[in-house]
Amino acid sequence: MFIQTEPTPNPASLKFLPGESVLGQGTAQFDEPDQAGPSPLATRLFRIHGVAAVFLGGDFITVSKADTADWSVLKPMVLGAIMDHYTAGEPILVNGPQGDDVTDGEDPVIRQIRELLDTRVRPAVAQDGGDIIFHDFQDGVVYLHMRGACSGCPSSTATLKHGIENMLRYYVPEVRGVEAVM
Repeated sequence: MFIQTEPTPNPASLKFLPGESVLGQGTAQFDEPDQAGPSPLATRLFRIHGVAAVFLGGDFITVSKADTADWSVLKPMVLGAIMDHYTAGEPILVNGPQGDDVTDGEDPVIRQIRELLDTRVRPAVAQDGGDIIFHDFQDGVVYLHMRGACSGCPSSTATLKHGIENMLRYYVPEVRGVEAVM
């Protein structure tokens, strides 16, 4: 197995591509070791001192490091843990991916916002090792949850304000702004 590694715009996160499906559909975010229970892979990665967060995407794994950790030390250990996990044949996630639930009868404006996010934003953000999930739309403001490499990324504010907000305002006149939620 050959695992590719790609940098992300967030210097605290690296994207690992194992060359096969990770989750296929959906994503899963683990910000602390005690959240990793549903994922044997995330549990294995959190055993490495310096791993601060694990994000699982369709065909990639984004690992974020603690401020005090050094990628030159951490990266070989993360690669080894991913390799060991795939070699052991364990599942990536026990209970299936965390989805972005869409309800029937959803407001047409929200449906249009979700469609734009799913078709134009999320694929581009996934290339950088992250994801953006629709959270809410109230009083003209779209609230988005940033995950993976996007969470804590120095350029995430610019991405939100200059990229996503401008696009949504162009296509959906009801949108006046975009804000990140934790």
